[in-house]
Amino acid sequence: MTVHFPFDNTYSALPERFFRRTEPTRVAAPLLLKLNTALAQELGLDPDALASPEGVEVLAGNRVPEDAFPLAAAYAGHQFGQFVPQLGDGRAILLGEVVDVHGQRRDIQLKGAGPTPFSRRGDGRAAIGPVLREYIVSEAMAVLGVPTTRALAAVATGEHVYRETALPGAVLTRVAASHIRVGTFQFFAARGDTDGIRALADHAIARHYPEAAQEVRPYPAFLSAVIAAQAKLVAQWMSLGFIHGVMNTDNCSIAGETIDYGPCAFMDAYHPSTVFSSIDAQGRYSYANQAPIAQWNLTRLAETLLPLFSDDLDEAVKEAEALLGAFKSAFEDALIARFRRKIGLNTEREEDRLLVQGLLDLMAHAGADFTLSFRALADAADGDEAPLRSLFADPEPLEGWLQRWRERLALEPDETRPAAMRMVNPFVIPRNHRVEEVIQAAQQGDLAPFETLLKVLARPFEAQVGLDAYANPPALDERVLRTFCGT
Repeated sequence: MTVHFPFDNTYSALPERFFRRTEPTRVAAPLLLKLNTALAQELGLDPDALASPEGVEVLAGNRVPEDAFPLAAAYAGHQFGQFVPQLGDGRAILLGEVVDVHGQRRDIQLKGAGPTPFSRRGDGRAAIGPVLREYIVSEAMAVLGVPTTRALAAVATGEHVYRETALPGAVLTRVAASHIRVGTFQFFAARGDTDGIRALADHAIARHYPEAAQEVRPYPAFLSAVIAAQAKLVAQWMSLGFIHGVMNTDNCSIAGETIDYGPCAFMDAYHPSTVFSSIDAQGRYSYANQAPIAQWNLTRLAETLLPLFSDDLDEAVKEAEALLGAFKSAFEDALIARFRRKIGLNTEREEDRLLVQGLLDLMAHAGADFTLSFRALADAADGDEAPLRSLFADPEPLEGWLQRWRERLALEPDETRPAAMRMVNPFVIPRNHRVEEVIQAAQQGDLAPFETLLKVLARPFEAQVGLDAYANPPALDERVLRTFCGT
């Protein structure tokens, strides 16, 4: 069966210094682990053809489809605050772009497809664990309504990769609005390549923010649009208890999508200082630090764009600072809007911020589960406060808050409130211990837990009968407190 990708490539038309032409490296025995049929159809691809032997060869990197232009993109980045002037796609190869059935341009990239000129002595490969983690979490995020890269397929390679030990290898086919990062702009800024910055900005504007091109000053308009997208994105993360884990500038997409699911996780017990990444010893990318870090990353983007703002550096800096100053209020407004809906409010009152923060403070003190607390609050809105109280070892401090909450709800009576709350407070999330169970089973050749978890997560807002175990937080001996990058 012939596999056809309707490629319509634009990034490869940029100057050669933007990327290196790179062919995927063949693997020994490709085996399809999972194909995202619905996403394939959305991309205008034939799922049956993708699942055929020829299609699996493409998804593994053994065959390059017609009209593809495989490349590894160049970029730089601040990693944990330290600038690295050249990073680039070290184990990812962009096959090309397609325009999906909605008219949206999407990248199709193979992650784990072998070494590239940017691999820095790495093998360019991926183990099955990080591939399945990204598949699970990115698809869960999509269903939860968070802008994100997507997983089209996971393919086993029939080979091992070597990290701390030998692990089964795999390739992820990732789909993204684009793979342009803050670090992509930093790559050219580090080289004093203003022409490169301008070409990249023009490409990004045309692709993601065409309205900026209509402005008298398109480059400040572009920065403003990226700031707004990032503020909204991080607010969405935090309203779900998600921690990205490695918000380096090379993991910050200018398209406003979540990208690079390495040491990420959803919180179980709520605390603002929660960190999961095994290499984040200082808590730089903790839950509460995500908004300040996003603004820090955007400041790095603004620095690269200064030559496009004005020949007068002082004027350029002043304009950039004014634009960056909008991030904090945009984020805070987006966050409180989401938390208002989570606690059942439809109207805005100034005291709502204190009401939300009061609940979060109580949860942090009690170590209450983030997801279950807000889900149980919907039961409380329905008249049953027992599930919420059961999450607090000492529910007495909660009583005062519940009284203030009831008084606030009385100001806007709404019979549909409990149902509306259940539509924004998920019943299930990809809890870290469940993801690790899937990975451990898959490393032994058992994909049944992977398939089951995907089915559960496809309906996150429904209380699924017989599947309470997937909603429950881990027992003490099940907790996974550290997650790892896949490199």
